[in-house]
Amino acid sequence: MLRLVTSLPADGNGATAIEYALIAGLISIVIIAACMTIGQTIAANFFGPIVGALTL
Repeated sequence: MLRLVTSLPADGNGATAIEYALIAGLISIVIIAACMTIGQTIAANFFGPIVGALTL
């Protein structure tokens, strides 16, 4: 048991996994933000004229 406890600080696999998880999380946030922006732009371009024509 003592050998396991003393070998934990030397093991870098956990730190690498956390770094990859942080990178994946940041990439997913960027993708979600981009999709929301593109979706709002598309909605404004396509549905804006339709709503304008219906409110006359």
